[in-house]
Amino acid sequence: MKIMVLDIGGTAIKAGICEDGGLLDIREFPTEARRGGAHVMCRAQEIIEEYQKKHQFSRIGISTAGQVNPVEGSIIYANENIPGYTGMRVKEMMEEKFCVPVSVENDVNAAALGEAVFGAGRGEQNFACLTYGTGVGGALFVGGKPYSGSSFSAGEFGAVVIHPEDRNPQEDFFSGCYEKYASATGLVERAQKADPTLINGRVIFSRIEEPAVEKAVDEWVCEIVYGLTSIVHMLNPSCLILGGGVMEPPCVLEKIKEKLYENIMPSFRGVKLKKAELGNRAGMLGASVLHEKR
Repeated sequence: MKIMVLDIGGTAIKAGICEDGGLLDIREFPTEARRGGAHVMCRAQEIIEEYQKKHQFSRIGISTAGQVNPVEGSIIYANENIPGYTGMRVKEMMEEKFCVPVSVENDVNAAALGEAVFGAGRGEQNFACLTYGTGVGGALFVGGKPYSGSSFSAGEFGAVVIHPEDRNPQEDFFSGCYEKYASATGLVERAQKADPTLINGRVIFSRIEEPAVEKAVDEWVCEIVYGLTSIVHMLNPSCLILGGGVMEPPCVLEKIKEKLYENIMPSFRGVKLKKAELGNRAGMLGASVLHEKR
């Protein structure tokens, strides 16, 4: 059975065909998100029409930016990275256009589902998956299934307050929150205080031997651990899966492990720490099995 899969992000739309757990004919297209949600939907439909010229598929799975109601397949909330995307009835629009069943999920939840079925989460019943990028995204699995909360928004780990002294929600809702300090953005901001030429994670880790750079990385790791300590003690997961490009250098996971186990109670130290395995394929692979997890 072939499944058409899309992973809609603010910068790019990744697309492919999933068959027997493998991805075929993977392509990437600019989202042109600033042109608005209606344009993004038109773009997504055009992409699917292109695939129809070569492939017959029986379902469509969509991973997308924004908070998603997966039952209705609609966008509960999206920030201004995609203007006018809030309220978009993605499932309804796609089913009317293509006359096949459509499943829609938030991108982090879809990526976690991909890891659960095909990657680092295989065999884990209760785990948390966090992605460190521009912000910090998260997803929860309980009893082998995604846990979405009362309004389909569980797993907003980036909004956990870890620095109340910096909190000012009227000015910035995420002030004092985890993602301000533990994200890749937070790492770059910290490193640039030492050297403005440290413009991204790749540059930072290429210079990790420099004392000032290593100090910035170690301080950033402490911020990651502050949040993970609370998550472990609150949720008692069997496993934490950490993703995002900044998790690729081997030293990062080792530093996190060392600090995390120092900061959690002995009875919680059975928690495993794993790096996400699927990279930018996770969302598409997760989208391919959304219908099986409903």
